[in-house]
Amino acid sequence: MRRILAALLAAPLALLIAPTAAQAAPDPDLSIESVTLNKTGVAVSGLNTVPITVTVKGKYDTGSSTDAKVPVNVILERTGGTGQLQQMLSTNLVRNETAGTWSGPLNVPSTANGTFKVTGVITGPFFPPNPPMYDATPYAGPSVTVTGTHQPKVTAVVTPKVVPFNQPYTIKWAVSDAQTGKPYGSRIRVELGVDSSCVEYFGPGYTNLTDTNGVVTKAYPGQAHMPITCLLLPGTPDAIGWLSFVPARPAIVSAAPSKTSAPVGTIVPVNGSVRGGPFNCPVQLQRLYGASQWRTVGSAAVRQSGRFTLNAQPAYKGLIPYRVSFPACRNYVAGVSKAFYIRGT
Repeated sequence: MRRILAALLAAPLALLIAPTAAQAAPDPDLSIESVTLNKTGVAVSGLNTVPITVTVKGKYDTGSSTDAKVPVNVILERTGGTGQLQQMLSTNLVRNETAGTWSGPLNVPSTANGTFKVTGVITGPFFPPNPPMYDATPYAGPSVTVTGTHQPKVTAVVTPKVVPFNQPYTIKWAVSDAQTGKPYGSRIRVELGVDSSCVEYFGPGYTNLTDTNGVVTKAYPGQAHMPITCLLLPGTPDAIGWLSFVPARPAIVSAAPSKTSAPVGTIVPVNGSVRGGPFNCPVQLQRLYGASQWRTVGSAAVRQSGRFTLNAQPAYKGLIPYRVSFPACRNYVAGVSKAFYIRGT
């Protein structure tokens, strides 16, 4: 689950073109002779894109009469720079059967600031929401240097800051110029998505519009499962910028000892749970020292069921206060259980 979550929170394109277990090899019917770009460098500002013509020379032959209609997409990987994009994908390049080439634009955004190198070609068309059938055919091609200025920055304010289970919440999204800190001054079309829609890009037909300050607010229903939420900035064929995250949840911890009294030195299992089931997050058994100092005396991890087991061991005769502490983990804030007692005998 953590690996899936990390992928969802990363670049949409990166998840879509990453090889999967079902993908064994590049398309055997695709062969590449060369990939060329008509520019070695471009300057891009703000939310604009600058087209670069990409030409692929090669062959696609399955023996079908429709082979000439199959497009390809060229993949470029970041080799330097600091823009948000780590990969770029060309548009669906159109086949010219007579010339034996595919050609079309690569739309370069300011968030590509840095250097990108052609690393492969994949049989098209661009594939959301389904992954491609094959891996990309590797090709070490040319590079392009992008000078991206006034890159967009996306921010979000969640209300309430920590969202209770099954309670509605709102997110105020804002798109601004990272260089000046000011809005672009126009209404911006964006996609406000949750979970899989944060990586399944369906093109520029977005229905959400910011105001002229770059702000749009959306209300979300209460849920037991807190979804990944995102704002995507439209591009062709993929998003040119985004922010995705999981809103904060409270750590609601319950715990109780299997025995309320035990001989000194005896191990007493303490069973409990954390609401929402934050799998593999740590929990700590703490014992009260003096009037107010809680010290950790044991630790464990939350199981997939959301439950955990810790071991207490009464150190002296008398009533001993314990509690279970949950340190902040992923989108869960820190929390503690109610105190409970074990009498050492």
